[in-house]
Amino acid sequence: MTVLQALLAFSVAAALLTITPGLDTALVLRTAAVEGGRRAALAGLGIVTGCLAWGAAVALGLGALLEASALAFNILKWAGAAYLVWLGVGLILKPRERFDLTAPAGPQGSDFAWMRRGFLTNLLNPKVGVFYVSFLPQFLPAGAPAGPFIFLLAALHAVMGLIWFAALIGATRPIAGALQKAAVVRWLDRLTGGVFLAFGVRLALERR
Repeated sequence: MTVLQALLAFSVAAALLTITPGLDTALVLRTAAVEGGRRAALAGLGIVTGCLAWGAAVALGLGALLEASALAFNILKWAGAAYLVWLGVGLILKPRERFDLTAPAGPQGSDFAWMRRGFLTNLLNPKVGVFYVSFLPQFLPAGAPAGPFIFLLAALHAVMGLIWFAALIGATRPIAGALQKAAVVRWLDRLTGGVFLAFGVRLALERR
């Protein structure tokens, strides 16, 4: 896979991951509806900062290992591909019927507290770490420096997150209404699951 192919493939998968409803989407939507756009934007910025922190950790921790060991690369490739297939099959066979927008009461104090809340919501979610560890290295093209390129992918995902959160804040009511429809949630889950499944199979067959 060339650098351009890797970036395009990752962009497709990351874009679907970004718009598929989850905890981050719920936090931004509810904050926008209840607390206003400014605090929702700060919460979204905190979430994106958490993504970058995870990306930096994966880039620093795995970058050196992947550069030095072909065995480590192959083990991680197969483990990551299996994880993507597992996620994909699960989303296709058992899509959610609804997306819960309820969330606990927001923090008190300054607006900065909302950014901190978004950051901690993302950083303390172990699923984000597991996903980044297994997902990002799968898009490492031959000859590319592992650490910098993995962080580049995380940064690209962060930019997508900012764009998506801006769209959520700008159209809170219609988007929140759409995400309450079972057909929309099922469609997003199955579409994302199909992409993850396809990438998992493709990446399992990819040579370094």
